[in-house]
Amino acid sequence: MPKPRKFRAEFRKNRSTRRRNGDLTRAVAADPDHASDMASSERISGKGELTRKRTVVIHDEPDRHNDPSAAGDGGSVPPIAGTTWRGRVMHVHGLDSFVRIEDGRTIRCTTRRLLRTLSTEQRHPIAAGDWVRIRDESGGGVIQSIEPRRNSLCRASRGRRHVLVANVDQVVIVGSAAMPDLKPALIDRLLVAAESAGIRPIICINKIDLVDTARLVPLAGVYARMGYTTVLCSAVTGVGLATLRHELAGRLTAIVGQSGVGKSSLLNALDPNLELRVAEVSRENEKGRHTTTTARLIPHTLGGSAGGSFVDTPGVRQFQLWEIVSAEVPAAFRDLRPLANLCRFPDCSHTHELDCAVKHAVADGLLDTRRWESCCHLAATAGADDPDAMGDHDSSEDYE
Repeated sequence: MPKPRKFRAEFRKNRSTRRRNGDLTRAVAADPDHASDMASSERISGKGELTRKRTVVIHDEPDRHNDPSAAGDGGSVPPIAGTTWRGRVMHVHGLDSFVRIEDGRTIRCTTRRLLRTLSTEQRHPIAAGDWVRIRDESGGGVIQSIEPRRNSLCRASRGRRHVLVANVDQVVIVGSAAMPDLKPALIDRLLVAAESAGIRPIICINKIDLVDTARLVPLAGVYARMGYTTVLCSAVTGVGLATLRHELAGRLTAIVGQSGVGKSSLLNALDPNLELRVAEVSRENEKGRHTTTTARLIPHTLGGSAGGSFVDTPGVRQFQLWEIVSAEVPAAFRDLRPLANLCRFPDCSHTHELDCAVKHAVADGLLDTRRWESCCHLAATAGADDPDAMGDHDSSEDYE
């Protein structure tokens, strides 16, 4: 048995209930000798029940799926109540998480109170794609611990970190050519988030059957020249689906984008057996109706290769970058990154300085003007509440 590990953990405020024990007087009157066993005072700091810091002991138990010695014949063993299992979170619904373990079962799990009450910057401790350890019990399971994440795509939500998806190989950023209109600034924000997290981004522009495709070629060319895989497709006509199917094969892919761009419709077109819920865009404001309400990890066999999955995420109407300072923004722009090293000043903001290689490239037509403006806007609003986090400060009309 491995030696237990100890560490100090800080819990959030109001972790303990504020309600008094209402029957304290009756308990003492019924059993006066029991009063000597009760606590006469409570410590706010130190080791009292109200303290916000505790010493947590972790007991590492062997994984009965991966440990051959756990079975008498050297093979796998059937689930046993109280056994710790390793699994992947398929989706989170409120306080419940649905975890798929290695034998193919999906177990509905609750989260232990320790994980729910730790003082963290996250809005929710668990996200789709997380690898967790669960204790299989009768009637369900309990998530005991969360393994360190390889990467995560996240945004800021009311001052806290909202993890959309974790441990993915790539992310498909979906935009729509019309209804709703294409928002290049939102694509730039998602690209910055993906680059900062070390996730490979793929740009997908859906609903090209509603517009003249020639209007989208300049914008798609800007991203393609930077090395991003850019796909123009339509879930209605099937254009571009073969390319998208090839990119999804054998990989864990997150599908993100504005509400109403047709993310679920694309997945239904790729795999008709999914039958994901879809809805029409509102004709009053041309916005989506949030048909997808939670991130859901769905295995697939696209391209004839097993092991691939995609995560259908809810549509975003605002995407505020999380913990990215102004100096880090140009490094997340592939087209600005090599030029920024040629500026005269190492802390150049690329807005007003002399001998700025980025501004010279814009003036010479070597750098897209909209991309430079987008970088300057993100750098100016990094770390603050941005009213243009939806990407409404520009439009695709610049590329007509």
